[in-house]
Amino acid sequence: MTAGTMLIVLAGAFVAAGLGSALGMAGGIFLVPLLTIVTRMPFESAVAVGLVSVVACSCASSPTLIVQRLTNIRLAIVLGLASALGALVGLSMVGAVPERVLYGLFAAVLVVSAIQMLQLRRPRPSPMPVAGRPDRAADLRLHSTAPGADGVEIPYRVGSLGAGTIAMFGAGTLATLLGIGSGVLKIPAMDMALRLPLKVSSATANLMIGITTAGAAVAVLIGGKLDVDIAAAAVVGSVAGSLLGARVLVWANPAHLRVVFVVVLVLLAIPMTSTAVGTGGVVG
Repeated sequence: MTAGTMLIVLAGAFVAAGLGSALGMAGGIFLVPLLTIVTRMPFESAVAVGLVSVVACSCASSPTLIVQRLTNIRLAIVLGLASALGALVGLSMVGAVPERVLYGLFAAVLVVSAIQMLQLRRPRPSPMPVAGRPDRAADLRLHSTAPGADGVEIPYRVGSLGAGTIAMFGAGTLATLLGIGSGVLKIPAMDMALRLPLKVSSATANLMIGITTAGAAVAVLIGGKLDVDIAAAAVVGSVAGSLLGARVLVWANPAHLRVVFVVVLVLLAIPMTSTAVGTGGVVG
């Protein structure tokens, strides 16, 4: 790997992790397109580097978000199990799906995620329990509180745990198959099915990302699919960027972060779509 490529990967991973961690999505969704489009790395190799960088992002930024009491640790464990099972399914499919299909699927994920992020509304009233219906979230003690803008603890309730669990399984499968942080899928799901505050969704998804992708990252390393030199540069950039992104998430206005994120997703979707239909020239 040349010094120029090293700097590109390092800088790209820093920016990707900063943007991703600020929204609880790690940086894989930005880093994989960078590696495939700019450095011309094969998609499967880029996925392997993306998985390792995602774990680095989660490990580096999670402590800050936990200390700030934004992460629902119990919910992360419950949903993380479903997501990890999905990740195993995705891992078994890696290499079995044509690269053009993966590029097209990736582009679709980018577009759908952008649309969903635009549709995320202001915090809604927490769902109230229905008389006579079991409250599994309460049984597992998942309802919690999060600090508000003035530092006052604001209580929230976890919505449909069943729907959220199914969504996490699907997110884990797709994220591992594409080498992205599944927060890009988990956060809209948490908003729609679980009705969590945006910052709680982001912080909790950030912790779950590490749970979901750690095993897959080890698998690609053992399987010899990982370019260690590029991965090292990506990890260094990811750790630095995710530390900054975690602080941004704590203090920034979520609406502003969402606008930036949607713009980046749309810009990334354009070249990925071009490659999927055969005009981008990345797939050999």
